[in-house]
Amino acid sequence: MSERPVSLAGEPKADVEQARAFGLTPDEYRKIEQIIGRTPTYTELGVFSVMWSEHCSYKSSR
Repeated sequence: MSERPVSLAGEPKADVEQARAFGLTPDEYRKIEQIIGRTPTYTELGVFSVMWSEHCSYKSSR
């Protein structure tokens, strides 16, 4: 298995600012980095943002 992320051609850079644009907090971005052990690709960041969104999860339910 490769340690290097595979980005799609022309994919934007994934960083904390892009995470904010996807509705993730800086803490959530750091958690993603911890989970996958590297900086996520733009596509991976998008997948996490959907999985952790208010619409698709109960992360903020009590």
